[in-house]
Amino acid sequence: MTVTASPPAPPRRRRKSGAPTTAVLFDVPGPRARRRNALIGVVGSIVIAAALAYVVYRFWKTGQFSGQKWEILEYKQPQLTILEGFLNTLKAAGIAAVLALALGIGLASARISDHAWLRVPSFWFVELFRAVPLVLLMFLFYYGTPSLGLRVSPLWAVVLGLTLYNGSVFAELFRAGIASVPRGQSEAAYALGLRKTQVMTSVLVPQAVRAMLPAIISQLVVLLKDTALGFLVTYDELLKQLKQLATAQQFEYPLIPLVIVGGVIYVTTCLLLSWFATWLERRLSRKSTRTAAPTMEGDPGQQMGGGAAVI
Repeated sequence: MTVTASPPAPPRRRRKSGAPTTAVLFDVPGPRARRRNALIGVVGSIVIAAALAYVVYRFWKTGQFSGQKWEILEYKQPQLTILEGFLNTLKAAGIAAVLALALGIGLASARISDHAWLRVPSFWFVELFRAVPLVLLMFLFYYGTPSLGLRVSPLWAVVLGLTLYNGSVFAELFRAGIASVPRGQSEAAYALGLRKTQVMTSVLVPQAVRAMLPAIISQLVVLLKDTALGFLVTYDELLKQLKQLATAQQFEYPLIPLVIVGGVIYVTTCLLLSWFATWLERRLSRKSTRTAAPTMEGDPGQQMGGGAAVI
């Protein structure tokens, strides 16, 4: 009896990082199409530049760049007013974000529950508050609750409206993220003897959060910008404070300069939030890569490609 070893399996070729992928959804443009696309890009850039130039010209023509209109920003009190409004915006957005995420996790867990008494009410709750306009919710909490013998402050009218609306949206995001995880992940976890709660918290939810992180951050950006609706219920957020400062007659009613300043503040805050999301996504990806089980490249049993053949 002789024992012969099967030839080792050829090493798997790893794809180099950064290698271009083959486009299968569209044809690669030819020389004429590239020239046409370049021409369209140039014409579009010229049109956009001309539109921006016209807007700047109208601002200059109507005196929006005059020193008297921008002089209001040199005084301490207007600066403190703008800072107070911005902090109130962050306060409402922060509280609403935490509550909306918690509500979204709870509703998503109920949506995928095996019990109908949890699944059905959560379904109708999500569908109801996703369909109701956010302004209507704020109006209901601020102007409607006094008729019921309750009094809700402007801050909590904004926070509760944002929580109910965005919590319903987060519930659908989390449910879709959990459903996007391959079914084999949960089946393998159940095969190891884990309970459903353990499967959700240890296997499905971490993968779902990483997959849905861009959508979650996008919704948080929407939540932050929706705090501007708080001025309708007399909440002293950034937009309301800018609107009050714009009525200063001694500075020629500086509405446009204050709108530009407010827009810069909102854009900068949203860019910082997007940057944090990108950093967090990369960090989670590196962490999941480091915690992955390493392949045993030196295992002779694996290199044998199936072991030995006995003759």
